[in-house]
Amino acid sequence: MKKIITMCAAIAVLCTAAMAQEETATLGGGSWTTSSTPALKASEFLFHNWSKTGNSQIDVTATFFGNYKYTHPKFVWDNVADLAYGYAWQDLDNSTSEAAGGLFETRRKSNDKIDLTSVISWNAYKGWGASFTANLKTQFGTGYEYTGYGASQVETKVSRFFAPAYLTTALSFEHKRADWSVSLSFLTGKTTFVYDDDLIASGLTYGVIQPDDFDATDPKTFSHAYFALGSYVKAQYLKKDLLPSLDLYARLEIFYDYWKPSNMAWNSDAAAMAAESKYLPAAGEQWSDLASYNWLKKRAFETDLDFEVKLDYRFSEHIAANFAVNMKWDTDFSGIGKWGHWQFYQMAGLQVFFSWKTAGK
Repeated sequence: MKKIITMCAAIAVLCTAAMAQEETATLGGGSWTTSSTPALKASEFLFHNWSKTGNSQIDVTATFFGNYKYTHPKFVWDNVADLAYGYAWQDLDNSTSEAAGGLFETRRKSNDKIDLTSVISWNAYKGWGASFTANLKTQFGTGYEYTGYGASQVETKVSRFFAPAYLTTALSFEHKRADWSVSLSFLTGKTTFVYDDDLIASGLTYGVIQPDDFDATDPKTFSHAYFALGSYVKAQYLKKDLLPSLDLYARLEIFYDYWKPSNMAWNSDAAAMAAESKYLPAAGEQWSDLASYNWLKKRAFETDLDFEVKLDYRFSEHIAANFAVNMKWDTDFSGIGKWGHWQFYQMAGLQVFFSWKTAGK
């Protein structure tokens, strides 16, 4: 329970620090418009001698969403910070000793997100324009795969801060409307970072291709970054008051690496493909199945997809219900369990939030 109190106090300090005074400034003929929303969500369930059964748990998640836009007669510079971090404490065994995995000591991460975006856009003609985008995605804490419960629980590290991290930079054609936008780039750089030698040694490289002299026991031979050049499509839809007090946000990102086919070493012979490919198959995936793919299926297999939908319903100025789904297809992650290359995250809950805005001047 001491860990729970410490976590809540840390989150409270984080949110208090984030709620600092914002200023609006006029600079070089343009103006800043800012919007920041820190939020704290908590939920609790307690079951004791309950015939229907259930697992007692406490979940605490802190989020922050900030939008900082500079509007100039000739261009717009838009910056977005989307952050989240949460833990759930669950009573998953019958032990009375915290040291043996007792009450609320089975702690597992429930949310972890760092998503920073900066876009400079120039309007050209009737909603069409050009833009330069830089986006960084990673996480705050270490992620584990868990097997077993209580004292017998085993945790295996699968990710951590900047392992992986994804930096995407793109020169794009862009089309904007009031509620949605679409950008298309044929010149996009996507760099994947994995700065954790233990993960690389265990085979979790997240697509960072290792050199020919790679030795899993010698970190001096490791490569920690991979640069991909490809095409990138991003579509966004944001509708305020879709229904009274209901907001909808949807995002779709698609990336195709021009160099991926050679890294995959597609071959009609399964054994040759297994020997030459830089790719690791997911659980239950057969080299013979991949070798028989036709051209279209190969291109779809090589394409990264990231799709997200959020719904927010505002009960009052500081209380809202929210729902989110995030799905990803990434063949550079072989997967945990039966999902393979598919990654799925879903969240629903109530939250207390604070919001302040500064209008442009």
